[in-house]
Amino acid sequence: MLGFICALGIEVEGIVNRMENKESSTIAKITYYKGELCGKEVVCCECGVGKVNAAMSTQIMIDAYHPDVIVNSGIAGSLSGDIRIGDIVISDDCVQHDMDGTEAGDPLGQVQFNDELRTYFPADEATADKLAAACKTIDGINVFRGRIASGDVFITARERRRRIADHFGALACEMEGAAVAVVCYRNDVPFAILRSISDDFNDNEFMDFMQFREEAAKRSIKAIERFIKTA
Repeated sequence: MLGFICALGIEVEGIVNRMENKESSTIAKITYYKGELCGKEVVCCECGVGKVNAAMSTQIMIDAYHPDVIVNSGIAGSLSGDIRIGDIVISDDCVQHDMDGTEAGDPLGQVQFNDELRTYFPADEATADKLAAACKTIDGINVFRGRIASGDVFITARERRRRIADHFGALACEMEGAAVAVVCYRNDVPFAILRSISDDFNDNEFMDFMQFREEAAKRSIKAIERFIKTA
């Protein structure tokens, strides 16, 4: 089974509308939709915005549906002048840019578990390869591979984006992917992140994001459908 976790309802609607033999269940007030798409068994949900929502949705999906792989799709802001609105970034790995224990001497982004310390969470290479290949079949879209940085803050200012890019070497920033990554990593579930760029590296207003997010979500849905056919 393929699992898809989306931050936006318009993405989930796009997937659910294409499903056959679909059913739904609600757990912790999160609705999960299960069905068939392109001949494959899939489950998807709208996790909401932010790392806590994303982590909760991911753990529930793993416990209740046991997906073989999880893809977190959505939109993101560019951290590079080379990556523009409409482009797609596929994760090689993820980091929480707002995990800050530096006052205690920890590296920025480092997560302390009961049994290990880790800063970067690697995506499943085979899944990322298939996502990238699917995206490259869509005309007019540039596809980038690299690090995605997540945090519970909506970042518009160019200087703040530059600091994240310089410190972590990340290509895009958003608010959920690394939380999905952490939960998948601890549960030994392969994952990858697909992000369609909705705002570029320049200073952005929130309304710029709102203007482009629907078109960005449509690109994500198209990429997911093509990925499912090859998964």
